[in-house]
Amino acid sequence: MNSSTKTAVFANGCFWCTEAVFSMLKGVSSVKPGYTGGKIKNPTYEQVSDGNTGHAEAILITYDPSVISYDDLLAVYFNTHDPTTLNRQGNDVGTQYRSVIFYTDDEQKSKAESLIKELNASKAYDKPVVTDVEPLDVFYEAEDYHHDYYKNHQNQGYCQLVIAPKLEKLQKRFEKLLK
Repeated sequence: MNSSTKTAVFANGCFWCTEAVFSMLKGVSSVKPGYTGGKIKNPTYEQVSDGNTGHAEAILITYDPSVISYDDLLAVYFNTHDPTTLNRQGNDVGTQYRSVIFYTDDEQKSKAESLIKELNASKAYDKPVVTDVEPLDVFYEAEDYHHDYYKNHQNQGYCQLVIAPKLEKLQKRFEKLLK
């Protein structure tokens, strides 16, 4: 990472979905799927999938803030998953699918907490936002076969039924932010 880029770490369900979403944004140079927020060192996908590690499936985004802002990333984040469901996104259930923003500095923490307060105060959703805001500790990159999952498996059922509709929603709402 060079000095002109920053990182953001989000957990909001299956990392195959979130990687596909954030990879489409201008100014995003890389999106890496992985695990964070738990107690076990170097977890595997199988361990995290069991739901007992404390880790969430997450993505590590490297972006250029002169092209896309952290506020824009937060807007995409909150518009491409349901931040009102605790430990669940669609049929994906468990703490590994929880909604969490892992901040890397005080500015990210402040922006995330302020936006959540704003969303709740404006009743942007039918239920309160349950997204947590936590400091990033260690991010463990996922196994190679998870990288570019949607790009490499677009015809797979999960990709067609779950990821493709998210990407369509993204294209309609955030056309100006897309590559």
